[in-house]
Amino acid sequence: MVTTTLPEPSRTSGPERRPRSLDDLDVRQSVLDDIALKVLCLSGPMTTRDLAQHIKLGLEATNELFTRMRVDLLCQVTGMDGNFPQIAITSQGRSRALDLLAQNQYAAAAPVSLESYVGQVRRQSTRRTGVHEPEIQKAFSHLVLDPGVLDQIGTAVNSGAAIFLHGPSGVGKTAIAETISQVLASEDVWIPHAVEIDGQIIAVFDPMVHQAADEPPSETYDERWVLCRRPSVMVGGELSVEMLDLQLNAGSRFYVAPVQMKANNGVLIIDDFGRQRSRPAELLNRWIVPLDRRIDFLTLAGGKKVEIPFETLVVFATNMKPGDLVDTAFLRRIQTKIRIGAATAEQFGEIFRRVALEQRLAVDPAVLDELIQYIRVKLHQELSGCQPRDLINQVCWTAGYRQQQPRLDRASLRKAVDAYFMPTA
Repeated sequence: MVTTTLPEPSRTSGPERRPRSLDDLDVRQSVLDDIALKVLCLSGPMTTRDLAQHIKLGLEATNELFTRMRVDLLCQVTGMDGNFPQIAITSQGRSRALDLLAQNQYAAAAPVSLESYVGQVRRQSTRRTGVHEPEIQKAFSHLVLDPGVLDQIGTAVNSGAAIFLHGPSGVGKTAIAETISQVLASEDVWIPHAVEIDGQIIAVFDPMVHQAADEPPSETYDERWVLCRRPSVMVGGELSVEMLDLQLNAGSRFYVAPVQMKANNGVLIIDDFGRQRSRPAELLNRWIVPLDRRIDFLTLAGGKKVEIPFETLVVFATNMKPGDLVDTAFLRRIQTKIRIGAATAEQFGEIFRRVALEQRLAVDPAVLDELIQYIRVKLHQELSGCQPRDLINQVCWTAGYRQQQPRLDRASLRKAVDAYFMPTA
C-alpha cells in the first residue's frame, strides 16, 4: 500500500514556477523520456518548441530530453525552424516507442508526482475557504428560501463537511446543491493534467469538468498544472461503486481519475441518492472512510492500494426518507442534515412572479391566489418551487402551438394544471 502525508516542500516551489531543468522535476526522468518519445512517434516531426508545448514543459527541460534521446539514437535533427531544431524519430526510436505504446498510450502533458499532488490538494482544501453570510445571501438571491434554511446552508458550506439535503421532489434540492458549487467556484485552484504513481499515469484534468480560470497565470508557471475554478461534479442514477475507483482503459492502458478525484478541492453532488444502480448500502460503505478521515484508497491493476486526499465537499440530495437509506453510523459522519420542505403560499407566489417577469408576462394577483388554492384544496398537492416554472412553460408551449401570445389567465393556467398534475383519484 502506498501511503502519503502532507509532504515537505519538494525541489519545485509549486505550480507558480516552471521547472528550469529535469533535475527540478518531481517525477523520474525515464517517465518523461518515454512520454516524449511516444509523442514523437504519434505526432511526427516537430520542433523542440512544439514538443515543449505538447508535454507542457519549459524549453530548458525539453532540450535536455531532446539531447538524451539524440544521444541514445532515438531521434535526429532534420533541419531548423528559426532557432529551434526540427526533430524526428529514428527507426530505433520508433521500435522503442511502439514497445512503450503497447504498455500504455499516454502521450500528453508530463505528469506530476503523487507527493506534489497530495501537497497541492491539501493546501487548496475547501475547509480553508471562509464563506460568510453576505456571500451566501448574494449567491442564493435567485432562489426563494427560508432564512433558517439559508443559515444552515451557509454554516455547512463554511465547515467544508458533507451535507445531506432531503425533502420531497421538486423543492429545489438540486438547485441548492448547484448553487453551493457556484459559491466555491469563485476561487481558483490548481489541477494537474496527470499524476504519476510508480510509472502508472492517472489522467486528472477533464475539460468537461474543470473550467480554466478567466485570468491566465504568469508566463513562468508550471504548465503541468491548470489554474481552474473549484470543480463541481454531479452524478445521479448512473453512479455505481465501480465508478468510484480508478478507471483503466483497456485500449489506452492508462488510468482516468474517478469522479471524487476530479472533484477534489470542489463539490461532488450525489443527486437522487438512493436511486443508483448500486444499492445504497454499498455506496455508503464506500464513503465512510473518506468522509471520516479525508482520505481515499484507490486500487491500481494488480491490487496495489494508493492513498489519495479526499478534499471534496460532498452534497447528497434525495427525496427518499433518510431513515430508509442510511444508518446511524453514516449519518453521524454527515455533520449537516437539511430538510427542504414544501413551499409556502408566499414563496410559491414570489417564485411565480419571478418566472413570469423573466417571460415578460403579467400576473393577476387574484388569479395567482386561485391557482394556489386550486393546487392545495382541489388537487390536495403540496406547493413546490419547481411548479411555477413548469406551469408557465406549459402556458407558453400551448400559446406557441396556437400561434398566440401567452397569457397567465384562468383558462390557460387551468389547462396547464390539467396537463401537469396527475389525477388524485
